[in-house]
Amino acid sequence: MAAICVFCASSTTLEQRWLDLAEQTGRAIAGRGHTLVSGGGCVGMMGAVVDGARAGGGRTLGIIPQRLMDLEVADLASDELVVTADMSSRKNLMVERSDAFITLPGGLGTLDELFEVWTTATLAVHRKPMVLLDPDGFYDGLWTWLGSLVDNKFVRPAALEMILIARTVPEAVDQIEAALAA
Repeated sequence: MAAICVFCASSTTLEQRWLDLAEQTGRAIAGRGHTLVSGGGCVGMMGAVVDGARAGGGRTLGIIPQRLMDLEVADLASDELVVTADMSSRKNLMVERSDAFITLPGGLGTLDELFEVWTTATLAVHRKPMVLLDPDGFYDGLWTWLGSLVDNKFVRPAALEMILIARTVPEAVDQIEAALAA
C-alpha cells in the first residue's frame, strides 16, 4: 500500500463542505489500505483529513514544523508525528516520505506545497503521481492561468500533463492507484 500525502487548508474558519471533503478524502485513503501523510496539524481541513483516516482505520503520519508544534496545533494522535526545524524541511520530508499527492482546495500554504512537489517533479527529482481534487471548480481560474503560461511558452505542456484532475474523492484515489500501478 502507498503513503498518500494530502495538501489542504488548516484554517478554522472554513465552510463545513470543505471539512467534509477533507474527512471523506482521509476516510477513502484509509479505506483502500493506504497511509495518510499530512502536515501534522489538527485544525481545519488538515484536522478533518486525519480524523477521516483514523475513522477509516488508517495509519497517519504527520510532519509538522516546530513553530506550529509550539502553537499547539499538532495532531498528537498521529501514529507517527515528525517535528521538523522549519517549513522547508517539512515539505522536503513530506515529498520523501510520500508515494503520491492529493491537493484539496486551500490557500497559500496549500499552493506552496502543490507547486513545490510539482516543480520537483518537472525537474525529475521524483516521479510520484499528483492529483488535484477539484469537485466544484475551485481551481478552474488557476488552471486557466496555468494554461496561459503554456500558451506563452513559460511552461512546457508536459508539465501540465503531470497533474491529474479529479472531481470526486474516489476518482482521486483511483487515479493515484492507477498511476502507482503503471
